[in-house]
Order: sequence, then structure tokens, then C-alpha cells
Amino acid sequence: MAEQKISEIMETTMEKIKTMVDANTIIGDKIVVDDVTIIPISKLSFGFASGATDFAGKNNGSQVFAGGGGAGASINPVGFLVVKNGDVSMLPISHIETATSKVIDMLPETFQKIKGLFKKKDTETNVNTAE
Repeated sequence: MAEQKISEIMETTMEKIKTMVDANTIIGDKIVVDDVTIIPISKLSFGFASGATDFAGKNNGSQVFAGGGGAGASINPVGFLVVKNGDVSMLPISHIETATSKVIDMLPETFQKIKGLFKKKDTETNVNTAE
């Protein structure tokens, strides 16, 4: 009996997720302006959990079922696909900064500073040896 009840909980939760999430949630309806087609793109994240147990009731010792389920979703716009003259490009809404991307962005500047330090040291060494 408990298996049937937890199955019902999971089924109901999954049905609710299906109503929230479909292809139109991720890839929006196209917008056509003259010869340009714009298609909104979103990122969808969702989670699902359920649990249940049977336990002995206090009054008559019969088995009591307790269970529940839940889901959550997060939709974040990512950008737009732009189709113009047969060319397709992605127009991002914002640049998402990660630690890795920050380090990569800093590399050229860091190399220039290190290179400058070595040039400065070489110049100082050449001045000392010339004396």
C-alpha cells in the first residue's frame, strides 16, 4: 500500500513539472523584424525530491503512511539566437563571470607585468656590468 502511495506522490509531482517545463520554456517563440529573426534562449534548472515511510500508529498499532514530494525550477534568460541573411549568431544577455574565466582574462596582463620585471632586471644587470 505504501508503494502505491509514494508512486502517486511521484506521479503527481512529475505531472506538475511537465506543466511547468516544455520546449517553449527553453527556446522561446521567434520574433521576426524585416529580414532578422530573433529567438530567445533560456537556461532551465530543476530539482525533484520525494520521500515516504510507514510507521506504527500510537492508538491501535496499525501502520500509518506519511510522505511528500516537491519540485522547484529556475529559469534564467541566456541570450538570443539572431538569424540575418542566412548567418546565425548568439547574442548573450550577460557575461557570466567564473573564477576560471577571470583567471584567463587576467593572464595577458599578468604575463606583461612579469615580462616587464625581467626587462627591468636585465636593464639593471646591463648597467651594472657596463660600469
